[in-house]
Amino acid sequence: MPAPDAPLHDAAAAGCGVLHDPLTERRAGVLLHPTSLPGESGPGGLGRQAFHFVDFLAACGFSVWQTLPLGPTHVDCSPYQCLSVHAGNAELICLDDLLRRGWLERISGDIHDSLAHAFSGFMQQASDTERQSWHAFKATHAGWLPDYARYQTIRNLQQGQPWYAWPIEFRDRDTGILSQLDREYAEAIEHVCFEQFVFFMQWHELREYAHRRGVLLFGDIPIYVAHDSADVWIDRELFSIDAEGQPDAVAGVPPDYFSATGQRWGNPLYRWERMAEDDFHWWQERLRSQLDMFDIIRLDHFRGFEKYWEIPIGAETAVDGQWRDGPGTALFTSLENTFGHLPLIAEDLGIITPEVEALRDQVGMPGMKIMQFAFDGGPENPYLPANHTPCSVVYTGTHDNETTLGWFENLDDMQKRHVYELLGNPQEAMPWALIHAALASTARLAILPMQDVLALGSEHRMNTPGTTQGNWCWQFDWEQVPEDITPRMHDMLQQTGRLPAGATSVAIVPGVATIPERD
Repeated sequence: MPAPDAPLHDAAAAGCGVLHDPLTERRAGVLLHPTSLPGESGPGGLGRQAFHFVDFLAACGFSVWQTLPLGPTHVDCSPYQCLSVHAGNAELICLDDLLRRGWLERISGDIHDSLAHAFSGFMQQASDTERQSWHAFKATHAGWLPDYARYQTIRNLQQGQPWYAWPIEFRDRDTGILSQLDREYAEAIEHVCFEQFVFFMQWHELREYAHRRGVLLFGDIPIYVAHDSADVWIDRELFSIDAEGQPDAVAGVPPDYFSATGQRWGNPLYRWERMAEDDFHWWQERLRSQLDMFDIIRLDHFRGFEKYWEIPIGAETAVDGQWRDGPGTALFTSLENTFGHLPLIAEDLGIITPEVEALRDQVGMPGMKIMQFAFDGGPENPYLPANHTPCSVVYTGTHDNETTLGWFENLDDMQKRHVYELLGNPQEAMPWALIHAALASTARLAILPMQDVLALGSEHRMNTPGTTQGNWCWQFDWEQVPEDITPRMHDMLQQTGRLPAGATSVAIVPGVATIPERD
């Protein structure tokens, strides 16, 4: 296989059309958010278990790890409603690493208390090289980091209230009050910056390790940002909100197979015409941050770039919305002019029109094929394996779907027979029959949710769209991993042409990881 840092784009070789093929060969990967890694006292993160998971992927023959967005979340923990499009989630930081570095003497209290102690330790004990890295980080991220740190500092002072509920001078970013904040709360602001420094330091160490094991990292950009976010507070003129910071209308989607009343997400909408005035600078900076973290990136809700669903602010559901024109090719031309070929994949699910497909094809992005959607309708169903194309990414299901085993068990007997007939009556039980069909697809990249690799049922679902309770909290345990899973996956990937050249199956001991020594 090519070196992990080799260019990912080769449109001619991939048959993806004009621009953005991130795939130079057949690959397979696993979808798992870091919070779903095993954790001793809460969600997983960027520590030993993350490195061990990379080992597990490499041993199986997988060469892609897909995550959900990695930004700081609200209390609902949804990675699609983050406090910043640039910042990392400090809750994912590995405190054991800070103990090893000597910046932290012991772990106590919540993670932010420990990080505050680590900041003090860093300021007292950091080497010259570490201090240079700290100053270089702040300089590199000067476009967003200072204002994000102010936002988090004020939010803490306001007991977590959203920015549009702050006192007017804070809400409206009065220059005098911000200067006063910088003076009086300089240490708190620097502490927020330090958390980001640590997050990105640990993420890049994990990414480098993944590359050495032949594993690419696959990220996710939600089309919209949360109303209560540093991004809206900083650049209010780019969003459809009034003088008091309230949206004129909000984002969502009309009724579809996920919800009979649609989904009212509540995000403020973009003022696309205003964004176009400076050649989509805001989007360029957003993408720059993600390209620094990932090798491949999914654009969530791609259809919103062609037309988006505008819901009146007073509507309780998404039923009464209407379609509005998105930026179309203008945005992607701007991004292409700045970055060159981009490793983007279009999440083209939902109500997809010929115009959306035309935009996707015009900008040369692979789309998504979801196997669980393949068995309704006739032979023209685009999710049937016979209708897949190399320029696409096939999934058994996504974070928004049932696990494959749960999905199949909820079908009636006639539907189950129909599924097996369309799959050619394989001898394998679910979820392996669907996994094998996905891996055998002509789609150049195949992604399996970790729940499907572990053959888990409905109780292990990650998210149910349109609901707010019980989501985003699933974690697996190494005891759930069958002893024969690595040779089994290795053989399946070899049989379907998705095994990287030179890959060999290696037994993985649950809970044990080999992590390179840190300086």
